[in-house]
This record gives sequence, C-alpha cells and structure tokens, in this order.
Amino acid sequence: MTELWEAAGEGVLSLPSGRRVRGRGLRHPFPEGAEPTLTVHLLGGPPPPVAWESRWLRWPDFRLPADREAARSLLKEAWRRAPEERVEVACGGGRGRTGTALACLAVLDGVPADEAVAYVRRNYHPKAVETPWQRRYVRRFAGG
Repeated sequence: MTELWEAAGEGVLSLPSGRRVRGRGLRHPFPEGAEPTLTVHLLGGPPPPVAWESRWLRWPDFRLPADREAARSLLKEAWRRAPEERVEVACGGGRGRTGTALACLAVLDGVPADEAVAYVRRNYHPKAVETPWQRRYVRRFAGG
C-alpha cells in the first residue's frame, strides 16, 4: 500500500468513506510533498508529461467531458484506486472541471447527487463547479 494523501494537504478532499483525492490546478505551483500515483488530467488538449501514471480525459475548459462514458469509467477507476493510492484530478485552474470531477467522485462515494456540489464547495473550494451545466452534470451523474 502506498502512503496516502494527508487529510490537511493542499487540495485534498476527504470523502465520507475516508477516501482522499487531491484536486489541483496545473497553472499553480506543484504542491509540496508526495507525488501522485495517478493523475486524471481534465484538459481540452494533451496533458504535460509527468513521471507517474496519468490518464487524459478530453474535457475543454468551462465545458463537459467530450466522452461521458469514458469520464464515468475513468472516475470510477480513480474512486476505486483512492483507498490505496494517491489519486489526483487536475485541470488548468483546479476549480471548474476538477470540482465537477470531485463532485462526481463524492456521488460515487455515497453523497446524494443534489448535495455533491455543496459538499465539494464546503470541503475543497468554495468556487468549485463553475457552470450551470457542470452542476447539472453532477446531478445526473448518479443516474449513469
């Protein structure tokens, strides 16, 4: 088992099950401490190279994932791996796409879909999930 994220670490969201996932904005300096074991890049174009495992989900800024089935599959994988690995989700600023993905992970973790955005705003960043269609995406995520 890998050493997990510190609960008080920069950008770390603790889910109700105890899973911890880090959200990060790629335009900001890399946080101090351990590197992730998996980064899910939520970007409109190919991500920068990293020294650890990463996956790219094409997701343009202020929009929704280009492939919603791929998004669901990748977010489920991230959620499954989070109890034993340092998983992070990252976009340019770390709020809109990242917040939306974190809210979807909260739904997977048992937070009711209509409460997931508020949960992420309260526990990750107050401006997470930036657009009305991102909020709607989270509400509909539970239905598959």
